[in-house]
Amino acid sequence: MLYIIGLGLGDERDITLRGLDAVKKCEKVYIEAYTSLLSFGLSTDGLSTLEKLYGKPIILADRETVEEKVDNILSEARGSDVAFLVVGDPFGATTHTDLVVRAKTLGVDVKVVHNASVMNAIGICGLQLYCYGETVSIPFFTETWRPDSFYEKIQRNRNLGLHTLCLLDIRVKEPTLESLCRGRKQYEPPRYMTINTAIEQLLKVEQKHGESAYNEDTDCVGFARLGSEDQMVVAGTMRQLGMVDFGKPLQCLVIVGKTHPVEEEMLEFYKIGSENSEEKGNGIV
Repeated sequence: MLYIIGLGLGDERDITLRGLDAVKKCEKVYIEAYTSLLSFGLSTDGLSTLEKLYGKPIILADRETVEEKVDNILSEARGSDVAFLVVGDPFGATTHTDLVVRAKTLGVDVKVVHNASVMNAIGICGLQLYCYGETVSIPFFTETWRPDSFYEKIQRNRNLGLHTLCLLDIRVKEPTLESLCRGRKQYEPPRYMTINTAIEQLLKVEQKHGESAYNEDTDCVGFARLGSEDQMVVAGTMRQLGMVDFGKPLQCLVIVGKTHPVEEEMLEFYKIGSENSEEKGNGIV
């Protein structure tokens, strides 16, 4: 049996009781380590914290393992119980449908244990979840690669009055171009996009297209470390958020569409410079 288990967004305590029961009966436990991370990261200390709670060792599954060697995991799951841990929800921001399809194709039984994801945790800002359009991903730009397919999707959402969740790039164990050319993999240091970088890139793309999908005065909400004790939620214009220090990863951005009065009332608590912006618990410093 292959158990695909969501860990939630904060720390080791966010796993559900159902998920914890499944982990404890599995012979092997893998944790997916390239599409997201828990608030304490996946350092040696972080892993040992999980291992202490679960009472067993955890195997780090990086991109190479999941994309190129997943058949080894599935082979193990044919004859024993194997857990595959995913930060957030298994079918949240980054889905693992391919893993399920491959498992079922090989005749491996699969059970999924759900948990909180960025896709619903953003509701804390007050914007109603059913008023969101298509989610987009913002990749790191390079000198020679500046994809902007997200622009059309944001424009379409805003034309419909819908909010847009922008997921920001995470680059973990990415091989360098030089090493790929040489046939020996060497990896770039981990990089996590900040809201500041995302806004800078978004405005460059708007300048390129010039179709007024958004601008510096467009209202947005910035989120950092959702689900953790020190989560941060700040509402303001792109210009304002571009000057905020959101601190450590992970971060994401919502471009606000047409708002309902109830949404506006809730957003007011998170706005830069509002009377409530320094109240304990709203994530603004």
